[in-house]
Amino acid sequence: MIRIDTIWLATEPMDMRAGTDTAMARVISVFGAAQPHCAYLFANRRATRMKVLVHDGLGIWLAARRLHQGKFAWPGMRHGSQMELSTEQLHALILGLPWHRVGPGNVICILYA
Repeated sequence: MIRIDTIWLATEPMDMRAGTDTAMARVISVFGAAQPHCAYLFANRRATRMKVLVHDGLGIWLAARRLHQGKFAWPGMRHGSQMELSTEQLHALILGLPWHRVGPGNVICILYA
């Protein structure tokens, strides 16, 4: 089991051809460093693909996810270059759901008309 204590999302798109070294360089440029037990999320420009880089304290894990329909609810750069997510928000994001509406305990805390 990979331990993840903090989840960070980068708002700027990343080229999904990036491998582990390129993704790590991007983590360092956006977040300053790759902290142990942190997950760093990146999406492509169309927000249909996502890469997650995790530093487990010993090495680096890189995973990819692709939606065949729709797109991930990815925030724009107007929210800054990075955002911290809760575990519940990450689960919603991975499924392609509007994660920004989910609060602790999977409680919906924001409604849009």
